Amino acid sequence: MPEKNTTYKSFKEFYPYYLAEHSNRVCRRLHVIGSVLVILMLIYVFISSHWWWLLSVPVIGYGFAWVGHFFFEKNKPATFQYPLYSLLGDWVMFWQVLRGQIRF
Repeated sequence: MPEKNTTYKSFKEFYPYYLAEHSNRVCRRLHVIGSVLVILMLIYVFISSHWWWLLSVPVIGYGFAWVGHFFFEKNKPATFQYPLYSLLGDWVMFWQVLRGQIRF
């Protein structure tokens, strides 16, 4: 199992660690809900041209994810140590949940 303080040279190396940090189903579900709400908010912003609502996107996305980590997974979000890999990991995991590769 990859360790938390490892320096990852690629996203491919990082992703198994990311998945291990999301083993709790409630945490994964909160990530998926946050991602769906981010997509819906982006659609709303572009349709309505209410650009200031873009400020809510990180709050929505990270808010649901962090609740999952702090209250259900009981770990520190990978975002704090690996912000870009973590963001990419969230969307890869979201896509894999949608495709049935990861259990919702």
